[in-house]
Amino acid sequence: MQATADVTKKECSWSGWKGQAIDLLYWRNVKQSGAVFSSVLLLLFSLTQFSVVSVGAYLALAALSATISFRIYKSVLQAVQKTDEGHPFKAYLEMEIALSQDQISKYADKILLYSNTCMKELRRLFLVQDLVDSLKFAVLMWLLTYVGALFNGLTLLILAVVSMFTLPVVYEKHQAQIDQYVGLIRTQVNSVVGKIQAKIPGAKRKEE
Repeated sequence: MQATADVTKKECSWSGWKGQAIDLLYWRNVKQSGAVFSSVLLLLFSLTQFSVVSVGAYLALAALSATISFRIYKSVLQAVQKTDEGHPFKAYLEMEIALSQDQISKYADKILLYSNTCMKELRRLFLVQDLVDSLKFAVLMWLLTYVGALFNGLTLLILAVVSMFTLPVVYEKHQAQIDQYVGLIRTQVNSVVGKIQAKIPGAKRKEE
């Protein structure tokens, strides 16, 4: 009974985090989404100018400056008002932040599952289990060589963050038109793939 309650609690917690992420990406709360978006972009742009060590050190110094200043301010305020409110960060210091064994096992199992799935898929593609899929993968890698020549990893990460915070909203507002164009593109791609499968020996998928 306790195990069932724990599983239900974890599922509710995961659903809550997922809902918060969706709310951020769809700008349900403009101030919150704007704060997260601008903070992430500022961090990434900082990494384009400075090393990871420097950015980490500056962030740590900024956080320490804020917390130390607040601690001193509260201490002086308590001394002047002759109150004993205790440590200003007492609630956070007493907050439990350690990962439980169940959580570690859960995340480790997920990582193991994704790793095994990825390795099996790469083996399937590189050993040409399906010729069309391997050709698609080869075309994708060829396109990525041009992407890599134009952009570095951080630039791609910045573009990914911008896309994450803009594309969902655009899709939500213009869903019908986008679905129509995506459907047309998908039809054309399937048509081309079908022609390739018909002309290349051994490319046609086996009937299941």
